[in-house]
Amino acid sequence: MGDLTDPGFKAQLRDCLSFIRHPSLSRPLPHPPPISGWLADWIPAVSFKRLLAWAGMLWLINILALGPIVLAVFEMSGATHRININNLPWFQAIVWAPVVEELLFRFGLRRPLQALWMIPLLVIVLLNGMVWWSSCLLAATIVMCWWSSRVSNGPGDWSWMWLRRYRAVFPYLFHLIALSFAAVHIKNFIFVEVDWWMMVVLVAPQWVTGLVLGWMRVRRGIVSAMLLHGLFNAGPLLVTFIALQFATDI
Repeated sequence: MGDLTDPGFKAQLRDCLSFIRHPSLSRPLPHPPPISGWLADWIPAVSFKRLLAWAGMLWLINILALGPIVLAVFEMSGATHRININNLPWFQAIVWAPVVEELLFRFGLRRPLQALWMIPLLVIVLLNGMVWWSSCLLAATIVMCWWSSRVSNGPGDWSWMWLRRYRAVFPYLFHLIALSFAAVHIKNFIFVEVDWWMMVVLVAPQWVTGLVLGWMRVRRGIVSAMLLHGLFNAGPLLVTFIALQFATDI
């Protein structure tokens, strides 16, 4: 996972902000040969150092800008979080959720035809969690995705016409998916009675993160988005774990 024609973090940040304002399917920094085609989607086109920088920026935004607002609304709403701090879900947060959620919400951004059959299967996986048969279904979905991508001869005449129309609606779809990704995280909370605007505020961090993950997926591939997602999730868990160790010592 090398530093492939990396323009620097500031240049990437400008590109990300420009992309969010005007989403497009272009990929200005593709993999160098011989990595191309379907394989390029599954080989991270970004260094770990750069992923860590993006995760750090998202942590700062969520802690300094959104954190105080979310915390105030969280206390006002009387909501509780579903995470059991005595049994932190390391694997689920760092591996399982990034893989499932990136495939469900963002793989189809560049592969819309594959998404038509993948999304129903991944919805079943997401709703049923990490039970054995759901994990088997996830693995089978990934294998079928790889196989169909590898054997594909490219879009036919009908597909090209469909994809031209898809390109026209892509900016709207990109933002709709970011909102949907945020809305799904409402399930992280338990409510007694809460106003709708409080729910919107509580998932604002996921909305902002979803915008950046969408940019990462389109520009640098689906695995790059999965890795950034996992790194982002690891931060709060690590902070919670360290805080619990100090609390135990005291």
